[in-house]
Amino acid sequence: MFTGIIETLGEVKKLEKEGGNLHITLASKITKELKIDQSVAHNGVCLTVVKIADDSYTVTAIEETLEKTNLNDLLEGDLVNLERAMVLGARLDGHIVQGHVDQTGECINIEERDGSWFFTFSYDPTQNNVTIEKGSITIDGTSLTVVDSQKNSFSVAIIPYTYEHTRFGSYILGTRVNLEFDVIGKYVSRLLELRD
Repeated sequence: MFTGIIETLGEVKKLEKEGGNLHITLASKITKELKIDQSVAHNGVCLTVVKIADDSYTVTAIEETLEKTNLNDLLEGDLVNLERAMVLGARLDGHIVQGHVDQTGECINIEERDGSWFFTFSYDPTQNNVTIEKGSITIDGTSLTVVDSQKNSFSVAIIPYTYEHTRFGSYILGTRVNLEFDVIGKYVSRLLELRD
């Protein structure tokens, strides 16, 4: 489990394909605190640390993960949002995040408003994921509040701190992002679907 509060950014140092898998090596200031077998969210995708060497560590994404997320878009030098699994008994500052991406979305509008930013994302509504006004959404692992919820799009407001300390500062129109919809909303939606 995660909270959607990004701890730091990691820099992609090496990408290595092996069959359908992608080994991703990153450098980060949290590397020295990591252990083999530890779960870390990378742009909201829960991956297991498989190797640690000096200031870098490696995780592996399988083919299914690559098909459903933006990890296949990574290039060496790219920055990745990182969050370690939450500690039981700690504050839940964001919301309950599983690290299981539901689908990707696309950045379709960026608007600066008096020192903050409004980002709008579209997504494929045929996958039955929904947002609600003032509900929670996870974008590349970042816990945010939905504004202007539509059938296939929504917006989020980004404060300067989030803009500077996450991938939001690098987004441009067309950037593909990982979306994890609110887990409680997903259960409610599924229950309603079963009743019909």
